[in-house]
Amino acid sequence: MKVKRILAAVLAAMMIISLVACGSSSSTKGSVYWLNFKPELDSTLQQLAKKYTEAKKIDVKVVTPESGTYDTTLAQELNSKNPPTMFVLNNAQDVDKWQEYTADLKETSIAREIKSDEYSLYDDAGKLAAIGYCYECCGIIVNSDLLKMIEYKVEDIKNFDKLKEVVEYIHKNASWLGFDAFASTDFDSDNSWKYTAHMANLEYFYEERDMSGWDECPESIKGTYMDKYKNLYDLVINNSIAKPEDLNKGGHDAEEEFKALGAAFYLNGSWSYASVKDSIKNAVMIPYYCGMEGEEKAGLCYGTENYWAVNGKVSEEDRKATTDFMTWLVSNEEASAALVEQLGVMPFKNAAASKNGFLNNATTPSGIQYYVMDWAARYQPDKDNYRAELTEALKAYNEDQTDEKWNKVKTAFVDGWAKHYKAEHE
Repeated sequence: MKVKRILAAVLAAMMIISLVACGSSSSTKGSVYWLNFKPELDSTLQQLAKKYTEAKKIDVKVVTPESGTYDTTLAQELNSKNPPTMFVLNNAQDVDKWQEYTADLKETSIAREIKSDEYSLYDDAGKLAAIGYCYECCGIIVNSDLLKMIEYKVEDIKNFDKLKEVVEYIHKNASWLGFDAFASTDFDSDNSWKYTAHMANLEYFYEERDMSGWDECPESIKGTYMDKYKNLYDLVINNSIAKPEDLNKGGHDAEEEFKALGAAFYLNGSWSYASVKDSIKNAVMIPYYCGMEGEEKAGLCYGTENYWAVNGKVSEEDRKATTDFMTWLVSNEEASAALVEQLGVMPFKNAAASKNGFLNNATTPSGIQYYVMDWAARYQPDKDNYRAELTEALKAYNEDQTDEKWNKVKTAFVDGWAKHYKAEHE
């Protein structure tokens, strides 16, 4: 009996150990914490995170900082007790800045899904530090049906002079037409980047082209084409539904104004196609025409500033859980379709095909090979602070459109670049 009791106790202990081991096994599956860069993607990501958690029993958390605060939040979160396992880099200088936190993705499942290495970022040691997860285009979205009402065709707009003619005609006659030229793109943190990054890209692109392209962030820029940037900027703010000083105050919803047929033009990008297409059947996107010679062959601003990185300082289990989740996002039919609907195109072998009408015409809008305006704005140094200072200068100009105020815009645009570059490299 004594032997049996001992044996029973041993067996019971073994069962407890086994149960503990099983519990330990389930707890070592790892978890995912994605610090998301794109506010407009948050709702979709929350749904996908929930779906993945339910299906795989892996905890997935998605946190989306307020627009314009991503870099600050990333710095704080990477040094927190429970840091993100997955975060977003915008360019090569971000790789340098955060290289101690980036895992090498070369031998991971997500790396095997990459369609083209064109959208990969490597550090100086050859580590695959980040993978581009989408590419996009931006420009001026046009309701071609509204143009037809005033006997214009969107195909007629091939340069700044024609754009200016159409825009100013609409704005002058908005009261009886029933719609204005541009929707009200505000200068709050949710929208100001449309002026300080996307529209600003036209100046960077043409300056970069003069230098045969940039491979990395230059120490300084010249502002050679600031007059071209000003051409388009003035046209937009002075021919919008809201007055320039009211754009500073915020509170407008440019997309809703555009979808409600209140404006013929709308500043945005390919990510807005999904929400616009149901309301505006014949919406098309045209380039940032600004008065450059030969811009009749300008294509849309096209590229990416969105690269996935995995935190190399978290546990192996969390890294594995994270790359598995990333792989699911780009290869699962339903998940990738949901992302592509929002993002436009994902450069992975098994991702859903794009149905984005803006992206599909990004480089050949009329069947002619146009030159692509690449995403030179991705090189902006310390982008959150650089853009914030430029926004404040632009807002001051909106209130008082004098040469003195514009010179301060040029200072923030050009001298601000050198200042923030220096601060990042000290």
